[in-house]
Amino acid sequence: MQVLEGATAMAIDQAVAETEVMTTEAAASDALLPVLLPIANGEAMADAADAVRSDEVRGLLAAIRRLASIVEEETVALATGQKIDFDDFSARKSRSMLEFVRLMRARMHLGAEIEITEEIQRLREKLERNRSILEMHYDAVREVASIIVKAVKEAESDGTYTGRTVQDGK
Repeated sequence: MQVLEGATAMAIDQAVAETEVMTTEAAASDALLPVLLPIANGEAMADAADAVRSDEVRGLLAAIRRLASIVEEETVALATGQKIDFDDFSARKSRSMLEFVRLMRARMHLGAEIEITEEIQRLREKLERNRSILEMHYDAVREVASIIVKAVKEAESDGTYTGRTVQDGK
């Protein structure tokens, strides 16, 4: 029985020793596997930089789209003849444009992003359409104002001090 117990103990000790050797060998071989460490100019830093850049791109795109939305809203209101609060639109466009300019200055390196370039081009087109419609409305207001001024002048004057040639040119 003691021999049996001794043999069993030796077998267990041998199994434990073999397990320790395998664990040590496994640990040594595991150490050879690649590990991502935050090393400057390393892949992990590049991934972090991409994440930050992605957030910057999303933020800048959101600012551009907000500005485009405000401009489009005003353009549609002008084109459809809706009553417009020009002060409100002007303030909203100014705030949004300020946000856009600040973001662009802070992130000039994003100017080469294709998606940003495309959004800026769409914004430029919307701004041009908005400018054209605003100019048309401005010309109409100026013409109506000149008609009103002329009518007021004619109503106030009894013709005493105007020359005959001016009266004939009505």
